[in-house]
Amino acid sequence: MYAVTVTFVTKPDQFDMFLPLVLENARTSLELERGCHRFDVCTDPELPERVFLYELYDDRAAFDLHLKSSHFRSFDTAIGSMIADKRVHCFSNVEG
Repeated sequence: MYAVTVTFVTKPDQFDMFLPLVLENARTSLELERGCHRFDVCTDPELPERVFLYELYDDRAAFDLHLKSSHFRSFDTAIGSMIADKRVHCFSNVEG
């Protein structure tokens, strides 16, 4: 498995516009992308402008397909002006 975490910080007045877009992106990714197994959208009530994503893919290639998908590209374009900060971290499964 290949795990991806993303932390968004929205601009103060943009959270209510951002949240439905990220939820739609998550739903569409799970429905259309065979290599996407999990796509959680999490928030912290004490930090209302922060959104945390936890995504699981088959492998890096499946994540790369996600990044090239039309629904992701549309999402990424739509949220550009809403985001104050974005941090992405990728993790590969450690074989023991």
